[in-house]
Amino acid sequence: CSCPCRCYQRRSLSREQSTYIYILNRMSSSGAGRGGGGGRGGGGGKKESILELAKLVDQIVRVKCLGGRELRGALRGYDELVNLVLDDCEEFIRDPDDPERVTSETRKLGLVVIRGTQVSLVSPEEGTEEIANPFLGGEEEEEEE
Repeated sequence: CSCPCRCYQRRSLSREQSTYIYILNRMSSSGAGRGGGGGRGGGGGKKESILELAKLVDQIVRVKCLGGRELRGALRGYDELVNLVLDDCEEFIRDPDDPERVTSETRKLGLVVIRGTQVSLVSPEEGTEEIANPFLGGEEEEEEE
């Protein structure tokens, strides 16, 4: 057998039992099972987060949530579920006539915790600029005329 622990050779366990134990040991050591990243393309090791929030800690960030709410504040902490802690947080008020549009008017919220399931975008406030939406095409030009 290619089993490195050779547990099946012990007479007290059947070959099926030892194979099952071997598979369980492999799964627990590689992080597979229960969302550990052992599925498709899961080349061993711990799954790394795509977000690099560590470099944004103590910086001013802008957070967009799923319901359309936009927040700005100093990122004080986060976890693997992208739960965020923002200090000196401000919420951007939406236009009452057009709920899709966010105004520059804000209201102070202070220290907030944003649940990760609601976060859709986290970006640094410094070094970003708003650009025209390339998917709108000529619609925006017609409205301006």
